[in-house]
This record gives sequence, C-alpha cells and structure tokens, in this order.
Amino acid sequence: MKYQVNSLPQLSEFIKEFIPYLEKNKIFLLYGEMGVGKTTFIQETLREIGILELSGSPTYSLINTYENQKFGELNHLDLYRLKSIDEAYDIGLEELFDNNSICFIEWPQKIIEMLPKNYISVYFTLNEDLTRTIEINETKKV
Repeated sequence: MKYQVNSLPQLSEFIKEFIPYLEKNKIFLLYGEMGVGKTTFIQETLREIGILELSGSPTYSLINTYENQKFGELNHLDLYRLKSIDEAYDIGLEELFDNNSICFIEWPQKIIEMLPKNYISVYFTLNEDLTRTIEINETKKV
C-alpha cells in the first residue's frame, strides 16, 4: 500500500486504513530520515485506537509502553541513540518480540538481525513539495 499525505487530516485517513494491520501483525519497522513523520505516525495511530495520554518520542528512554483494551501492550521504540546490537541485547529488546506485544520501531536497521521472521516495513519519504509518501510492505523471512 502506498499513500500520499499532504496534511494531518489525510494522515488520519491513512491510519484508519492502516489499523487492520495491527490485528494481524506485531512488528512494524519505520524507515525514513529524521523529521519525516515517523513519530507523528505512531502517535496518531495510538490516538486512533484510543490511547490519548502519550509520552512523546522515546529518543532518550528508547521505549515507551502503552496498554490498550483491544490490542494489549504496544511499544514505541526509537533506536536512534542505540550504539550497538549488543546494547539492544543488554537491555532485553528481544523479550519484547517474544511477548506478543505490538512494537513500532524507529531506526530498526540497528537491530535487524534480532527481529522475528515476520514484520511490516513502513517507509516514509519527504517529497520536494513537502508532502510525505508512506509505503507499507509485508516481509516474511524463511
């Protein structure tokens, strides 16, 4: 699925189409340059499913955890400041992938080798006209 977003209302419309992915998938990898809208996408998705008290970006804490009656535990990981894969293992990130919680992961390329077999990649591109293109791809490793 590929979508062009020109405004927050359009992002909200896209997120309504995205919500069904949460029912079938647990790991969402978000790719894109800093400032392209990854955190906004996550926060708007959480709002759409009823989580209204948000903690902001976990740039320094690495992980924000939320609870939702329908979807259970949801984690927002911002791995920008993660120094190595060893640091990810040291803080127990692999346990998040084993506990069946939904994980939105910014800067996932830092931990790609520890990810489970199935995940959804979400690519964000800032276009010259300042709109965003969001593309969703499902990945199944063998």
